[in-house]
Amino acid sequence: ALHSKIEEMKKQHFPGGSVSNTLAGIANLGGKTAFFGKIGKDPHGEMYETILDKEGIRFNLVKCDIAKTGHSITFITPDKERTFATHLGAAINLKKSEFIDQDLLKSKILHLEGYQLELPEVKDLVYHAVDIAKQNNIKISIDLSDPALITRNLDQFKSFVKDYVDIVFVNELEARAFTGKDSDEEALVEIAKVCETACVKLGEKGSIIKQGDNIYKIQPYSISPISTVGAGDMYAAGILYGLTHNLPLESAGKLASYAAAQVVAQLPARLTDKLTYDPIK
Repeated sequence: ALHSKIEEMKKQHFPGGSVSNTLAGIANLGGKTAFFGKIGKDPHGEMYETILDKEGIRFNLVKCDIAKTGHSITFITPDKERTFATHLGAAINLKKSEFIDQDLLKSKILHLEGYQLELPEVKDLVYHAVDIAKQNNIKISIDLSDPALITRNLDQFKSFVKDYVDIVFVNELEARAFTGKDSDEEALVEIAKVCETACVKLGEKGSIIKQGDNIYKIQPYSISPISTVGAGDMYAAGILYGLTHNLPLESAGKLASYAAAQVVAQLPARLTDKLTYDPIK
């Protein structure tokens, strides 16, 4: 019904998905990434494979006979914010029995998103993957995705983070939903009690990161905004790239902030050109 209502509107097609966006960002920065997921046997799935290959992301994509490739209509409002109408499609049928662990075993970090913990089949796969990661000293990173999602699954999310996760990404609303704290810094400290590295994204105010006894306040980069879609995913890319390439955490935070700003300055959720980040050195 939505597709029919927007038929005459100007549209553009871009690849998306939080984890996939983050991996594309890491690849853009020169890191090595691998993506595991599920697509339908349709033009969207073919386009997704083509773009991942072009972006330099290694991928294992299971093809589904019974569902279309997941896709989302993204509405950008005049204040540059975004609203999604999402059809998860084939993604909800991703099964533990289909998981291929060879790429995971070669990795330093397994990156996840919170939505994966609310889908029964996918959740089973996620717990299987994190068990493999823990057994092989692979760090686990998660973006908790959405405050309403956190509220619906609060006990499960808290238990999962405490038992498995090393690196947590949240925005200020998600941080408050997860901790019950009204202060951003209090929420950061609370999250850092149950993980190794906690990152709270504050939009135009920058971000704050805590690791051990150290708190880093990362300043934002001023830029003319076009769309905020993908900014948080690119921020995570900068942090994860930094952690896997021996950058000091504060430097990784500056890279993350700069990279996220470049995404905000364009319409696609992923950078269309290779990022040069000399300005932050």
